[in-house]
Amino acid sequence: SAIEFTRIAEAGKRRTKFNDTMKRIWMTTFLSLTLCASACGGRARANDNPPQEKTANPKVYLTRTITPEALVRIYEALGREATGRVAVKLSTGEPGGHHFLQPALVAPLVRKVGGTIVECNTAYGGGRARTADHLKAAADHGFTAIAAVDIMDAEGETALPVEGGRHLAEDYVGKNFLNYDFTVVLSHFKGHAMGGFGGAIKNISIGIASSAGKAWIHSAEAAKAVADHCGERILYINVMNNLSVDCDCDAHPAAPEMGDIGILASTDPVALDKACVDLVYASDDPGKVHLIERIESRHGTHTLDHAAAIGLGNPDYELIDIDN
Repeated sequence: SAIEFTRIAEAGKRRTKFNDTMKRIWMTTFLSLTLCASACGGRARANDNPPQEKTANPKVYLTRTITPEALVRIYEALGREATGRVAVKLSTGEPGGHHFLQPALVAPLVRKVGGTIVECNTAYGGGRARTADHLKAAADHGFTAIAAVDIMDAEGETALPVEGGRHLAEDYVGKNFLNYDFTVVLSHFKGHAMGGFGGAIKNISIGIASSAGKAWIHSAEAAKAVADHCGERILYINVMNNLSVDCDCDAHPAAPEMGDIGILASTDPVALDKACVDLVYASDDPGKVHLIERIESRHGTHTLDHAAAIGLGNPDYELIDIDN
Protein backbone atom coordinates (compact mmCIF):
# COMPACT_ATOMS: atom_id res chain seq x y z
CA SER A 1 0.00 0.00 0.00
CA ALA A 2 1.03 3.67 -0.31
CA ILE A 3 1.25 3.95 3.48
CA GLU A 4 3.58 0.96 3.76
CA PHE A 5 5.71 2.25 0.88
CA THR A 6 6.10 5.58 2.69
CA ARG A 7 7.17 3.84 5.88
CA ILE A 8 9.80 1.85 4.03
CA ALA A 9 11.09 4.97 2.29
CA GLU A 10 11.38 6.82 5.59
CA ALA A 11 13.21 3.88 7.15
CA GLY A 12 15.65 3.93 4.26
CA LYS A 13 16.46 7.60 4.94
CA ARG A 14 17.26 6.79 8.56
CA ARG A 15 19.47 3.77 7.95
CA THR A 16 21.51 4.21 11.11
CA LYS A 17 18.42 4.19 13.32
CA PHE A 18 16.94 0.85 12.26
CA ASN A 19 15.22 -0.98 15.07
CA ASP A 20 16.29 -4.53 15.85
CA THR A 21 13.56 -6.06 13.72
CA MET A 22 14.62 -4.15 10.62
CA LYS A 23 18.25 -4.99 11.26
CA ARG A 24 17.47 -8.70 11.31
CA ILE A 25 15.49 -8.44 8.11
CA TRP A 26 18.14 -6.46 6.24
CA MET A 27 21.00 -8.59 7.51
CA THR A 28 19.33 -11.81 6.47
CA THR A 29 18.32 -10.40 3.09
CA PHE A 30 21.64 -8.94 2.09
CA LEU A 31 23.81 -11.76 3.41
CA SER A 32 21.58 -14.19 1.53
CA LEU A 33 21.95 -12.12 -1.62
CA THR A 34 25.71 -12.08 -1.12
CA LEU A 35 25.87 -15.84 -0.91
CA CYS A 36 23.58 -16.19 -3.91
CA ALA A 37 25.64 -13.76 -5.93
CA SER A 38 28.75 -15.79 -5.24
CA ALA A 39 27.17 -19.20 -5.67
CA CYS A 40 25.26 -18.23 -8.82
CA GLY A 41 28.09 -16.98 -10.95
CA GLY A 42 29.35 -14.14 -8.76
CA ARG A 43 33.03 -14.83 -9.45
CA ALA A 44 34.85 -11.97 -11.11
CA ARG A 45 35.87 -12.48 -14.72
CA ALA A 46 39.57 -12.62 -15.48
CA ASN A 47 39.48 -9.22 -17.21
CA ASP A 48 37.63 -7.46 -14.39
CA ASN A 49 40.96 -6.55 -12.80
CA PRO A 50 44.17 -5.41 -14.48
CA PRO A 51 47.02 -7.94 -14.64
CA GLN A 52 49.38 -7.68 -11.70
CA GLU A 53 53.05 -8.39 -11.44
CA LYS A 54 53.74 -11.91 -10.23
CA THR A 55 55.15 -11.95 -6.70
CA ALA A 56 56.15 -14.66 -4.24
CA ASN A 57 53.27 -16.48 -2.59
CA PRO A 58 52.38 -15.11 0.86
CA LYS A 59 53.65 -16.97 3.90
CA VAL A 60 51.25 -18.60 6.33
CA TYR A 61 52.77 -19.63 9.65
CA LEU A 62 51.46 -22.62 11.59
CA THR A 63 51.87 -24.00 15.08
CA ARG A 64 49.96 -27.03 16.32
CA THR A 65 50.23 -25.73 19.88
CA ILE A 66 47.36 -23.62 21.17
CA THR A 67 48.69 -21.76 24.20
CA PRO A 68 49.20 -18.09 25.13
CA GLU A 69 52.92 -18.53 24.51
CA ALA A 70 52.34 -20.02 21.06
CA LEU A 71 50.05 -17.14 20.17
CA VAL A 72 52.77 -14.62 20.99
CA ARG A 73 55.37 -16.71 19.15
CA ILE A 74 53.37 -16.86 15.91
CA TYR A 75 52.75 -13.11 16.08
CA GLU A 76 56.49 -12.58 16.34
CA ALA A 77 57.10 -14.97 13.42
CA LEU A 78 55.21 -12.59 11.12
CA GLY A 79 57.88 -9.93 11.53
CA ARG A 80 55.32 -7.12 11.41
CA GLU A 81 55.31 -5.19 14.68
CA ALA A 82 52.07 -3.68 15.91
CA THR A 83 52.84 -0.09 16.88
CA GLY A 84 50.99 3.07 17.86
CA ARG A 85 47.38 2.82 18.94
CA VAL A 86 46.65 -0.87 18.38
CA ALA A 87 43.18 -2.31 17.84
CA VAL A 88 42.79 -6.02 18.55
CA LYS A 89 39.71 -7.20 16.68
CA LEU A 90 38.23 -10.32 18.18
CA SER A 91 34.77 -11.61 19.02
CA THR A 92 33.65 -11.06 22.59
CA GLY A 93 31.12 -13.89 22.08
CA GLU A 94 27.35 -13.92 22.19
CA PRO A 95 25.94 -14.44 25.73
CA GLY A 96 25.13 -18.12 26.09
CA GLY A 97 27.92 -19.21 23.77
CA HIS A 98 31.26 -20.47 25.04
CA HIS A 99 33.47 -21.28 22.01
CA PHE A 100 34.92 -17.77 21.60
CA LEU A 101 38.65 -17.25 22.17
CA GLN A 102 39.18 -17.16 25.90
CA PRO A 103 40.73 -14.12 27.60
CA ALA A 104 43.35 -16.33 29.27
CA LEU A 105 44.55 -17.43 25.82
CA VAL A 106 44.73 -14.00 24.21
CA ALA A 107 45.74 -11.80 27.17
CA PRO A 108 49.55 -12.04 26.80
CA LEU A 109 49.37 -11.06 23.13
CA VAL A 110 46.91 -8.22 23.74
CA ARG A 111 49.14 -6.86 26.49
CA LYS A 112 52.33 -7.30 24.44
CA VAL A 113 50.99 -5.04 21.69
CA GLY A 114 49.35 -2.65 24.16
CA GLY A 115 46.08 -3.29 22.41
CA THR A 116 42.50 -2.19 22.87
CA ILE A 117 39.92 -4.88 22.17
CA VAL A 118 37.55 -3.55 19.53
CA GLU A 119 34.09 -4.68 18.43
CA CYS A 120 30.97 -3.29 16.79
CA ASN A 121 27.39 -3.90 17.82
CA THR A 122 25.48 -6.73 16.17
CA ALA A 123 22.57 -6.35 13.75
CA TYR A 124 20.45 -9.30 14.83
CA GLY A 125 19.30 -8.41 18.32
CA GLY A 126 20.61 -10.66 21.08
CA GLY A 127 22.94 -9.66 23.87
CA ARG A 128 25.35 -7.46 21.91
CA ALA A 129 23.06 -5.27 19.80
CA ARG A 130 23.28 -2.27 22.13
CA THR A 131 26.49 -0.78 23.45
CA ALA A 132 25.66 -1.17 27.15
CA ASP A 133 24.67 -4.81 26.65
CA HIS A 134 27.73 -5.46 24.52
CA LEU A 135 30.07 -4.05 27.15
CA LYS A 136 28.33 -6.17 29.77
CA ALA A 137 28.85 -9.28 27.64
CA ALA A 138 32.52 -8.38 27.22
CA ALA A 139 32.85 -7.98 30.99
CA ASP A 140 30.95 -11.18 31.75
CA HIS A 141 33.21 -13.09 29.38
CA GLY A 142 36.35 -11.68 31.01
CA PHE A 143 37.63 -9.34 28.30
CA THR A 144 37.42 -6.07 30.22
CA ALA A 145 39.71 -7.63 32.82
CA ILE A 146 42.58 -7.91 30.32
CA ALA A 147 42.22 -4.69 28.26
CA ALA A 148 40.05 -1.72 27.46
CA VAL A 149 37.11 -2.59 25.20
CA ASP A 150 35.93 -0.14 22.55
CA ILE A 151 32.54 -0.64 20.88
CA MET A 152 33.56 1.30 17.79
CA ASP A 153 30.09 2.21 16.53
CA ALA A 154 28.80 3.40 19.90
CA GLU A 155 28.85 6.98 18.60
CA GLY A 156 28.22 6.34 14.93
CA GLU A 157 29.85 5.06 11.78
CA THR A 158 31.99 6.14 8.87
CA ALA A 159 32.32 4.97 5.28
CA LEU A 160 35.39 3.38 3.72
CA PRO A 161 35.59 3.18 -0.08
CA VAL A 162 35.52 -0.24 -1.75
CA GLU A 163 38.03 -0.27 -4.61
CA GLY A 164 37.26 -2.71 -7.43
CA GLY A 165 34.04 -4.01 -5.89
CA ARG A 166 31.20 -5.50 -7.89
CA HIS A 167 28.54 -5.21 -5.18
CA LEU A 168 29.57 -2.39 -2.80
CA ALA A 169 30.85 1.13 -3.29
CA GLU A 170 31.31 1.79 0.44
CA ASP A 171 31.73 -0.20 3.63
CA TYR A 172 30.21 1.33 6.78
CA VAL A 173 32.44 0.72 9.79
CA GLY A 174 32.41 1.81 13.40
CA LYS A 175 33.44 5.47 13.64
CA ASN A 176 36.14 4.78 16.21
CA PHE A 177 38.02 2.46 13.84
CA LEU A 178 39.70 5.58 12.46
CA ASN A 179 41.26 6.22 15.89
CA TYR A 180 43.70 3.31 15.57
CA ASP A 181 47.10 3.13 13.89
CA PHE A 182 47.38 -0.65 13.60
CA THR A 183 44.96 -3.59 13.66
CA VAL A 184 45.63 -7.09 14.95
CA VAL A 185 42.90 -9.34 13.58
CA LEU A 186 42.57 -12.19 16.05
CA SER A 187 39.96 -14.61 14.75
CA HIS A 188 38.43 -17.85 15.91
CA PHE A 189 38.19 -20.02 12.80
CA LYS A 190 34.98 -22.11 12.83
CA GLY A 191 31.82 -22.72 10.85
CA HIS A 192 29.11 -20.18 10.17
CA ALA A 193 25.39 -20.67 9.60
CA MET A 194 25.30 -18.28 6.64
CA GLY A 195 28.85 -17.89 5.34
CA GLY A 196 29.91 -21.53 5.73
CA PHE A 197 32.97 -20.58 7.77
CA GLY A 198 34.28 -17.56 9.60
CA GLY A 199 37.91 -16.48 9.81
CA ALA A 200 39.96 -13.38 9.09
CA ILE A 201 37.83 -12.13 6.20
CA LYS A 202 34.62 -12.32 8.20
CA ASN A 203 36.26 -10.69 11.22
CA ILE A 204 37.29 -7.56 9.31
CA SER A 205 34.14 -7.33 7.19
CA ILE A 206 31.08 -8.10 9.30
CA GLY A 207 33.10 -7.74 12.50
CA ILE A 208 34.28 -4.17 11.86
CA ALA A 209 31.09 -3.07 10.10
CA SER A 210 28.82 -0.90 12.21
CA SER A 211 25.53 -2.32 13.38
CA ALA A 212 23.69 -0.63 10.51
CA GLY A 213 26.59 -1.32 8.15
CA LYS A 214 26.17 -5.03 8.75
CA ALA A 215 22.80 -4.70 7.02
CA TRP A 216 24.55 -3.77 3.77
CA ILE A 217 27.48 -6.12 3.48
CA HIS A 218 29.50 -8.30 1.18
CA SER A 219 32.20 -10.10 3.12
CA ALA A 220 35.01 -10.01 0.56
CA GLU A 221 34.38 -6.44 -0.56
CA ALA A 222 33.91 -5.03 2.93
CA ALA A 223 37.12 -6.78 3.97
CA LYS A 224 38.90 -5.21 0.99
CA ALA A 225 37.85 -1.76 2.18
CA VAL A 226 39.29 -2.38 5.63
CA ALA A 227 42.51 -3.94 4.32
CA ASP A 228 43.06 -1.06 1.88
CA HIS A 229 42.49 1.46 4.68
CA CYS A 230 45.09 -0.25 6.86
CA GLY A 231 47.72 -0.99 4.22
CA GLU A 232 50.62 -2.71 5.97
CA ARG A 233 49.32 -1.66 9.40
CA ILE A 234 47.37 -4.89 9.86
CA LEU A 235 48.06 -8.58 10.48
CA TYR A 236 45.91 -11.68 10.81
CA ILE A 237 45.89 -14.61 13.24
CA ASN A 238 43.38 -17.49 13.15
CA VAL A 239 42.97 -19.91 16.06
CA MET A 240 41.56 -23.27 14.96
CA ASN A 241 40.06 -24.62 18.16
CA ASN A 242 36.50 -25.45 19.22
CA LEU A 243 35.71 -26.18 15.57
CA SER A 244 31.95 -25.97 15.76
CA VAL A 245 29.85 -25.62 12.63
CA ASP A 246 28.39 -22.51 14.27
CA CYS A 247 29.76 -19.03 14.81
CA ASP A 248 30.57 -17.33 18.12
CA CYS A 249 27.63 -15.02 17.35
CA ASP A 250 25.35 -18.01 18.06
CA ALA A 251 24.04 -18.14 21.63
CA HIS A 252 23.58 -21.91 21.35
CA PRO A 253 26.34 -23.23 19.08
CA ALA A 254 26.63 -26.88 18.16
CA ALA A 255 29.34 -28.81 19.97
CA PRO A 256 32.58 -29.26 17.99
CA GLU A 257 32.78 -32.63 16.25
CA MET A 258 36.43 -32.52 15.22
CA GLY A 259 39.59 -31.88 17.18
CA ASP A 260 41.59 -28.67 17.41
CA ILE A 261 44.18 -28.02 14.68
CA GLY A 262 46.40 -25.12 15.75
CA ILE A 263 47.14 -21.43 15.26
CA LEU A 264 47.89 -19.86 11.88
CA ALA A 265 49.03 -16.35 11.01
CA SER A 266 49.73 -14.30 7.90
CA THR A 267 49.82 -10.78 6.53
CA ASP A 268 47.43 -12.00 3.79
CA PRO A 269 43.84 -12.73 4.91
CA VAL A 270 42.93 -14.76 1.82
CA ALA A 271 45.98 -17.00 2.15
CA LEU A 272 45.26 -17.43 5.85
CA ASP A 273 41.61 -18.41 5.51
CA LYS A 274 42.42 -20.67 2.54
CA ALA A 275 45.10 -22.45 4.58
CA CYS A 276 42.61 -23.01 7.40
CA VAL A 277 40.03 -24.46 5.01
CA ASP A 278 42.69 -26.68 3.45
CA LEU A 279 43.70 -28.00 6.87
CA VAL A 280 40.10 -28.93 7.63
CA TYR A 281 39.89 -30.93 4.40
CA ALA A 282 43.31 -32.51 4.98
CA SER A 283 42.54 -33.56 8.56
CA ASP A 284 42.33 -37.28 9.33
CA ASP A 285 39.64 -36.55 11.93
CA PRO A 286 36.40 -38.19 10.75
CA GLY A 287 34.43 -35.44 12.46
CA LYS A 288 35.58 -33.02 9.78
CA VAL A 289 32.66 -34.07 7.58
CA HIS A 290 30.31 -31.85 9.60
CA LEU A 291 32.37 -28.69 9.15
CA ILE A 292 33.00 -29.51 5.49
CA GLU A 293 29.27 -29.96 4.94
CA ARG A 294 28.63 -26.56 6.50
CA ILE A 295 31.26 -24.91 4.28
CA GLU A 296 30.07 -26.58 1.09
CA SER A 297 26.33 -26.22 1.69
CA ARG A 298 26.79 -22.46 2.10
CA HIS A 299 29.25 -22.16 -0.81
CA GLY A 300 31.72 -20.73 1.67
CA THR A 301 34.79 -20.87 -0.55
CA HIS A 302 33.19 -18.48 -3.04
CA THR A 303 34.14 -15.75 -0.58
CA LEU A 304 37.79 -16.71 -1.10
CA ASP A 305 37.36 -16.79 -4.87
CA HIS A 306 35.89 -13.30 -4.99
CA ALA A 307 38.35 -11.93 -2.45
CA ALA A 308 41.22 -13.10 -4.64
CA ALA A 309 39.57 -11.74 -7.80
CA ILE A 310 39.27 -8.21 -6.39
CA GLY A 311 42.81 -8.19 -5.03
CA LEU A 312 42.25 -8.68 -1.31
CA GLY A 313 44.86 -11.42 -1.23
CA ASN A 314 46.32 -14.56 -2.75
CA PRO A 315 44.87 -18.05 -2.19
CA ASP A 316 48.22 -19.63 -3.11
CA TYR A 317 50.50 -19.65 -0.11
CA GLU A 318 53.62 -21.11 1.46
CA LEU A 319 52.88 -22.93 4.73
CA ILE A 320 55.64 -22.63 7.31
CA ASP A 321 55.50 -24.86 10.39
CA ILE A 322 57.20 -22.95 13.20
CA ASP A 323 57.20 -26.04 15.42
CA ASN A 324 59.93 -27.60 13.24
